[in-house]
Amino acid sequence: MTDLAIRTRALTKRFRRHAAVDGIDLVVPRGSVYGFLGPNGSGKTTTIRVLLGLAGATDGEVEVLGRPMPTDLRAVLPRVGALVEGPAFYPFLSGASNLRRFDAADAGASRRSRDARVAQALDRVGLSNAAGKKVRAYSLGMKQRLGIAASLLRPRDLLVLDEPTNGLDPQGTREVRSLVRSLAADGTTVFVSSHLLAEVEQICSHIGVMSAGRLVAQGTLDELGGAGGSRVRVTTPDGADAARVLTGLGLGAPDVTADAVVAAVPVQLNGSAPAPEDVVAALVAGGVRVRGFTVEHDSLEDRFVALTGEGFDVVR
Repeated sequence: MTDLAIRTRALTKRFRRHAAVDGIDLVVPRGSVYGFLGPNGSGKTTTIRVLLGLAGATDGEVEVLGRPMPTDLRAVLPRVGALVEGPAFYPFLSGASNLRRFDAADAGASRRSRDARVAQALDRVGLSNAAGKKVRAYSLGMKQRLGIAASLLRPRDLLVLDEPTNGLDPQGTREVRSLVRSLAADGTTVFVSSHLLAEVEQICSHIGVMSAGRLVAQGTLDELGGAGGSRVRVTTPDGADAARVLTGLGLGAPDVTADAVVAAVPVQLNGSAPAPEDVVAALVAGGVRVRGFTVEHDSLEDRFVALTGEGFDVVR
């Protein structure tokens, strides 16, 4: 499908008897920022290495930018930028000098326009003022941005970033986050692998969740965020009466305490359940003294923990 930047079918990668990636079907729309989320060791980096032709798949199919991989590797990779497992530079050279060496390694890059490409890439990531500074004096955030600049020496249709904010301080994290947003705004598809839920929530439009080598959920941020359960909480001294009214409205399993009642909104009623104001009106009409009323939803974090059975590093 031409509207997909990445598509896999039953992609599997085994190391002897261990399936690091187990039959996953990725669907990454063009122009999206796709968050590839999961605990450390869930198979994210192995998947990326297969997508980029750095490792061979044991089974399944891979398409990147509409072309089969690794069959069309030579045609695809010039259109893909990648930062996998952290950038590596010569610390005694400047940022600009490092990029010139990266560019010189590209057999298809014109030597005459090299300086212009390097300057444009540095400007794109906000490092023009540090172009002449030795990389050993760069902060971690600057090094990450320089790594992204190296992947942008040519125009790219797809950018693959593996844990781009790993180990960064808050300022470096903001720098990389802002850069990803700006690249996406220019039409580049960005595939971001991360175990940091907060980062994914702030920059991604689509999400895939990995757990123990399997893709356990996939969809837009709104779809996955709204897939969890919801509840109504009524603060009242009339718990038994409130439970009776809520049950009559189709809300199930009321949990009654001394001063509140919590009732689940069944999944089949989501989107068609009574409006909050109608629930309150029914409670009042039923003689319930309502001191407080709230509708609670499972957070994206709750949803992911339920899917994976594992915690995430949630930095807020």
